[in-house]
Amino acid sequence: MSDIDLIIFDCDGVLIDSEGLSARVLIRVLADLGVDVDMDYFCANFVGRSFPTVARDIRENWHVALPEGFEQSYRDELLDVFERELQPTPGLVGMLDSLQTSCCIATSSSPERVSHSLRIAKLSGRFGADIFTASEVRYGKPAPDLFLHAAGRMGVDPARCLVIEDSIPGVAAALAAQMRVLRYTGGEHLKGRILKHPHTVTTFDNWSDLRLLAPQLTIGGYAHGGQG
Repeated sequence: MSDIDLIIFDCDGVLIDSEGLSARVLIRVLADLGVDVDMDYFCANFVGRSFPTVARDIRENWHVALPEGFEQSYRDELLDVFERELQPTPGLVGMLDSLQTSCCIATSSSPERVSHSLRIAKLSGRFGADIFTASEVRYGKPAPDLFLHAAGRMGVDPARCLVIEDSIPGVAAALAAQMRVLRYTGGEHLKGRILKHPHTVTTFDNWSDLRLLAPQLTIGGYAHGGQG
């Protein structure tokens, strides 16, 4: 990967260990509506998706229309949980400190949520204005639009981008954008799970492994598994 000029990070489940918290809150509030999803269903159908896509899945597969105000109520409760419990994924900060390659974020989260999440995880200053959300494109992941938009805004050829994702829709979006992709599986929500992904995609579950997979993107070493 010596020809990589830009690393595009997903946010939830990659930079911040948020998907397990999101699952816990969403599973509970959906149960109040009689929608009995579990963690396996959440990981297979909701991870990497925007909230409108999640709402459509619930409407089409569970025949339940979410009531007015549900999304805001869910987001308010989730942000409260984030304030108490949200952390960067293990070892992330040390990895970011070692990077010598430009990077940005491309996420399905809303601008408000990603801003809050990065602030709580003390990552706000790491990316500046180089944060792109699904609200900026017509089609979210697994369509390639968001990653292509991010590359265009950063002025980098898609062929010279590396995407780091945790979700199947995100991996599919990166491949559709003709970008290289690594799947990060170190988040709480993927631990101990049998994972399905395209056989051509390399997975890793510890940020120290990035130095082994793409040594030219980092400088030196960093503490194995630490918060940095």
